[in-house]
Amino acid sequence: MTRPGKLAFWTDAEPLECVSRTPEAPNVVTFSFRSPTGALFNHDPGQFITLELPVPGGPLYRTYTVSSSPSRPMALTVTVKAQPNSIGTRWMIENLQKGMRLKAIGPLGKFTIAEYPADKYLFISAGSGITPMVAMTTWLYDSGREPDVVFINCARRPSEIILRDRVELMASRIVGIDVKWVVDEPDLFRPWVGYRGAFNQIMLGLMAQDYLEREVFCCGPEPFMLAVREALAALGYDMNRYHQESFSGELESAEEVPEDVLPDEQNQAEIAFSLSGVTARCSEADTILAAAKGEGLVIPSGCSMGICGTCKVLKTEGQVHMVHNGGITDEDIEDGYILACCSRPLGRVAIEA
Repeated sequence: MTRPGKLAFWTDAEPLECVSRTPEAPNVVTFSFRSPTGALFNHDPGQFITLELPVPGGPLYRTYTVSSSPSRPMALTVTVKAQPNSIGTRWMIENLQKGMRLKAIGPLGKFTIAEYPADKYLFISAGSGITPMVAMTTWLYDSGREPDVVFINCARRPSEIILRDRVELMASRIVGIDVKWVVDEPDLFRPWVGYRGAFNQIMLGLMAQDYLEREVFCCGPEPFMLAVREALAALGYDMNRYHQESFSGELESAEEVPEDVLPDEQNQAEIAFSLSGVTARCSEADTILAAAKGEGLVIPSGCSMGICGTCKVLKTEGQVHMVHNGGITDEDIEDGYILACCSRPLGRVAIEA
C-alpha cells in the first residue's frame, strides 16, 4: 500500500475496492471505493466512471457520475438509483458489499466546472441528476474560497431528495451556497415549507434573480432538461453558458473523412480484431461494436451513443466514419483511437480488440 505522504494516483488499470455502502433514499445507495494500493483519486468534479458489473450472463458496463470531489482524494464514491427495469444498478444494490472489487474505466467527461470556470453558478437538477452538482459544490466548498452557487434540485417528495443532508451541511457552514428544494408533493404527516410543483420560469426568478449572470449546469431526465432549456432561452439567457449532462441526444462530431466517402449499407466491409484473431464481415452501415457482438466478442460499452468513452479501442489499419458526442478527445483520435459504438468501417479495418 502507498505510504501516507507519497503521492501516487489511481488509474483504471487497477480495480476499485468497495469500502462502504450508505442508503440515501428509496432505491438509492452511495458506494464508496478505495484504491487497493492506497493511490489517490484525481479527477475533475462532475466527471463519470464506468463500472464493469459481474451480473449473471455479464459482464455489464454501466456509467455513473462520481459523487465525491477530488478535493477529498482518499475515496471515490458513486451514488446510484435503481429504476424499475434496471439490471446493473439493481445488482449493485442487492449484491455489492464491502471488500468486493470491480473493474472501472475512467473517469471521463466534460460536464465539470473545471472546464467552465465562473464567478457565479446556477446548478439545476432533478432526481439522481443531483450527483454531479454535489461533487462540484463540494469542490467549491473545499477550495477555501467563498463560492457563489444557487443550488436547485427537484424531486418527487422530500424523502426522495438524494444527498440532501450533505448539501445542507455545506450550506449551513458558509453563506455562498444557496439551496432551493422543489418537490411534487410532501411526505405524509411531514410539513413542507419549500417550493412545490413543476420547476418553471417564475420559480427561477424567485430563486436566482441574477440568473442571467450565472453559468448554468443542468442534469436530470431529458424532459426536465428540455423544460429548463426552453425556460432559459425564452428569458433571454445566453445559451452558450448553459451546460448539461445527458446520455441521450444528437451526436455532433465526426472523424475527418473525405466528403465523398460515407458508409453505404450496400457496401461490404471487413473488420479484423487482431487480439482475438477474429475477422468479421459486415455492411458499412454496421458499427464496430455491433460487428464485435455478432462474433461473440466483448468490447466494454456504456451509453452506445459516443458520449461515455467506454468503448474506446485502437484502430491500427483502415478508415472509419465516426460520429460521437464528446466521448473521445482529439488527441486520442490523432493517436488512432475510435469509439466502437459509433464508428462504421469503410472497407477493411483492423481493430486492437
